[in-house]
Amino acid sequence: MDKELELVCLEKLAAGDHRAFEILYLHYHPQVVRFLCGFLKDEEEAFDMAQDIFLKVWNNRLQAIYIRSFSAYLFTMARNQLTNHYESMLVKARFEEQELQRQDGYDMNDDLLARDLDEWLNRLVGQMPEQRRNVFRMSRQEGLSNDEIASHLRISKRTVENHITTVLKALRHALKRFSCLISL
Repeated sequence: MDKELELVCLEKLAAGDHRAFEILYLHYHPQVVRFLCGFLKDEEEAFDMAQDIFLKVWNNRLQAIYIRSFSAYLFTMARNQLTNHYESMLVKARFEEQELQRQDGYDMNDDLLARDLDEWLNRLVGQMPEQRRNVFRMSRQEGLSNDEIASHLRISKRTVENHITTVLKALRHALKRFSCLISL
């Protein structure tokens, strides 16, 4: 593009002239897309990024009268956009890596804590009346239904439900105390 025409278009752009913007867009947009695509290796993403750049040009059109080289201005914007893109990808990759480490990370303290908790809860259930303890173990460890437990122990289904509810309430209460001990 002729330097004189470019400067006239920039002056008109600063005044809000859509036609001047269109002339600049039609001339420079393909160049910006090619430049971005050379780095991104994804034509659709390069096109989207170029659109964002030209949107910024339009939104900041009042500054256009201060621009002496529109191509230098555009390619500086494109370079900055690429930098932001790569920084964003880096932050995202770091976050995903930390999440994987957090999820996959084995912590021996967690294992010991889980064993202690399991042992503590088993002792708590072991201190309960025999029938309640049997109902709970049949339900949770053997996976029997309430009907099967009632039939096996020759008690009503409602009694089975009451025993399980009582045990769960006691375990919830004990877990609250356990979590208080851990946080000390």
